[in-house]
Amino acid sequence: MLLTREQLQERLIALHRASLELVKDVSLEHLLERIATLAREQVEARYAAVGVLDDDGKLEKFIPIGMTEEETRKIAHLPCGEGLIGVLMDAEEPLRVPVIQNHPRSVGFPLHHPHMTSFLGVPIRAGDRQLGQIYLTDKIDAPEFTADDEKIIQMLAAYAAAAIQNARFVKEMRERDTALTRRSEDLTLLNEIATALTSSLELDEILNKTLASVMGYMKVEAGEIFLLEDDKQTLRMVLHRGQAAEAFWTRNRFQLGEGIIGNVAESGRPVLADLTQDSEFLRPAVAKAGFRQIAYLPMKAGENLMGVMSVATRSIEPLDDSGLQMLGAVANWAGLAVDNAHLHQNSRRLAVLEERDRIGMDLHDGIIQSIYGVGLSLENALHTLDEDKDLARVRIKESIDGLNQAIRDIRAYILDLRPRQMGNDGLMSGLKRLATEYRANTFSEVSLKGPQKGLDDIPQINALALFHICQETLANAAKHAAAKKVDVNVWTTSDRVLMEIHDDGKGFVIEKMSTTIGHGLSNMQTRARGVGGDVDISSAPGEGTTILAWVPRGIKH
Repeated sequence: MLLTREQLQERLIALHRASLELVKDVSLEHLLERIATLAREQVEARYAAVGVLDDDGKLEKFIPIGMTEEETRKIAHLPCGEGLIGVLMDAEEPLRVPVIQNHPRSVGFPLHHPHMTSFLGVPIRAGDRQLGQIYLTDKIDAPEFTADDEKIIQMLAAYAAAAIQNARFVKEMRERDTALTRRSEDLTLLNEIATALTSSLELDEILNKTLASVMGYMKVEAGEIFLLEDDKQTLRMVLHRGQAAEAFWTRNRFQLGEGIIGNVAESGRPVLADLTQDSEFLRPAVAKAGFRQIAYLPMKAGENLMGVMSVATRSIEPLDDSGLQMLGAVANWAGLAVDNAHLHQNSRRLAVLEERDRIGMDLHDGIIQSIYGVGLSLENALHTLDEDKDLARVRIKESIDGLNQAIRDIRAYILDLRPRQMGNDGLMSGLKRLATEYRANTFSEVSLKGPQKGLDDIPQINALALFHICQETLANAAKHAAAKKVDVNVWTTSDRVLMEIHDDGKGFVIEKMSTTIGHGLSNMQTRARGVGGDVDISSAPGEGTTILAWVPRGIKH
């Protein structure tokens, strides 16, 4: 039955008003239901449905109208794109059929599906792309749908296309906004963790801050951290925190490749484990406490493994890929922080060793030489005891004073104070005091030549290096060389201060220096090179020894 002009105009006005409401709906599910309801009302059909295609052209959603929820549940399955629905999915024009069963592509209905006779299907298109279809069956009070019905639904399909595109666009925008919000939160967490980790070099503080931040952000209830031991084979649990009162595992050490902790460490890849399944070494109480899954993340610094971090949750929702990626990024941050903490610990150990070496050198170059001088003074006192007792008493008193001064020097060196002989008057004054002590203790001749001015700009540490080198050289001349005369010459160039010390003692074979160099000569080289200078040693048996040392006039960079 054809519609009158007035009836068609009323339908068009009603359709226009309804379509204006359609574009306001941004929920795709609700929108499809409204389209189906509106189509059913417009052509007076008993049943209606809207199908939507995915990007691959397959039926993604199918919303039926006209059946109760109970009737819908009884149907074996909703349409999957076969029969007339499949025909319409590949069509550009509407499909109107008086009797569904008479169409050559009809495949019948699934079990418990209502019996349907007449059919009208119209594709929902946007340009040359099909977005979905409107299906109508069983025209009420008429044997089939009319050409006017078809035109009305075609117009509705055009409105529906715009509404579906709008709903999808809004959905995409919301998803993008959610993703951007999640990314912003992720970056905020990374920034907070980076700030927290770089603010400390203490390992315990780093680990606690990392695990607390991750657990708070991921909203998980417990976490653990295993660190790789120095043997690079053993992983030891160093931290457990959260609602689980005890650790997850029956042991706190794993070897690489052993258990899930060892496997994650060996493979370097994260793992998400389901605790409802049996897991080796896992305490049964963990699953009984309601924990459902644990994420395991390797902690790396570059290519080097630092340990494994794990977080456990009671949530039945699995961690998504973005969550695991975020955890992986945090674990790598933590790995770098752990590596920095280890480097800091090693640097502190090295500083302690260097300080011990410094004290050892100072004791050798200063205290031991002073004590040796006291010994020489006592020897002289012994020789003069029978001949001149008053002189012997003076020598003994000087020796006692020297020993007391040595004790004070030991205390000063430990406190990193300047040695007494160096004083505050500069390098040449300190060398003069050394020469005076050398003459008094050895009765040997020593001469000192050097500039009286022009050395004020030498850094204290550089002057101290030359002072100790001279101190060691004079001690060697007295102890080993049996020298009668020592010459000390100091001069400068535009960028260096040089000191040459020559004695007329026994000398030695340079080639054998590596086996006889001892602490004294080694300390000379260490002191000079420590400030950017160097020492050259020349000697031959019977020809004495020459020490040439130099240091920069400025601070080493």
